Amino acid sequence: MDRSASLPSSPSSPPLPPPGPADPARPAGSSALSRAERFVWLTARVLEQRRFAYHFLSGGAEAVETALTTYLGADGGYGHALDPDLRGPVSQPPHAVHALWVLNGIGRCGGQRVERLCRYLTSVSTPDGALPVCHPSPHGYPAAPWVPSADDPRGDLLTTGPVVGLLHRNEVWHAWLFRATDFCWAAVAALGEGGAAVRPYEVAAAVTFLDGVPDRARAEAAAERLGRRVREERLIVPHPAAEPTEDRPLAPGPCESLQVHDIARTPGSLARRWFTDAEVERSLDTLLAAQQEDGGWPPPRRAWTPGATLEWRSVATIEALLTLRAYGRRI
Repeated sequence: MDRSASLPSSPSSPPLPPPGPADPARPAGSSALSRAERFVWLTARVLEQRRFAYHFLSGGAEAVETALTTYLGADGGYGHALDPDLRGPVSQPPHAVHALWVLNGIGRCGGQRVERLCRYLTSVSTPDGALPVCHPSPHGYPAAPWVPSADDPRGDLLTTGPVVGLLHRNEVWHAWLFRATDFCWAAVAALGEGGAAVRPYEVAAAVTFLDGVPDRARAEAAAERLGRRVREERLIVPHPAAEPTEDRPLAPGPCESLQVHDIARTPGSLARRWFTDAEVERSLDTLLAAQQEDGGWPPPRRAWTPGATLEWRSVATIEALLTLRAYGRRI
């Protein structure tokens, strides 16, 4: 995999352009992008506004980093509901996942900021060198009902996989990565072993790890095995119109189901090989059609509080546009 091809260039940081045609006082255009722009300026957090400007309006990466800094804690981790399912100021691993996605997208996943983040990851790791879904830091802050709360949490692929994959993709080297990478290899190999149910969002975490890890031959072999299980057990909706059945019920957790575009987010992903061209195109058709009347996309999580739902919608809107553009869809 050509890693440099997956990372956008880092343009200079000119002032952000004005809203232009998408100004709330003006009529929105008919394109998906112009309707999404109106939604972002009306409802999104500053971070998502800066991300939108970077990816679609020639905005600067520096502005995105500045917005991301407001979520940074003194311990080098991130908090303050960067991941909207975890409220409060406390740093948590899901916030680190979110931060790395943002930094990866602007080509800034490195330097002292990431070095500090790796020190934070080391400090909250479980004895096996992995990350828990939720670290037992001070309790009492609101969180989504599916976020586990335990005084002695176990390491989990859900957070460790994306963090390790994104760090490797950006050629970050830190002592924390050695044991965490071994954990991810073992966790991916163990998915579904002994009759254990595989959660669709575990598959998504595994794919992010496999797409970034340096040992490409091993990653391709692991992805092929995982892809066979995904197809056999219909863990991912191969046809977006498919409804849950008794043998393919809704999965418990934050997401009702995942579709092809949720797993194979770019054509270069190893997960793209699991699906036919027709399945990919149908999934992209459904993604494009999911844009709502106000220009935003629906949240990728079950609703649990209005604030988190609105914040997730802004995130989902940017991710939908990026996926459609990555596949060459006109937006």
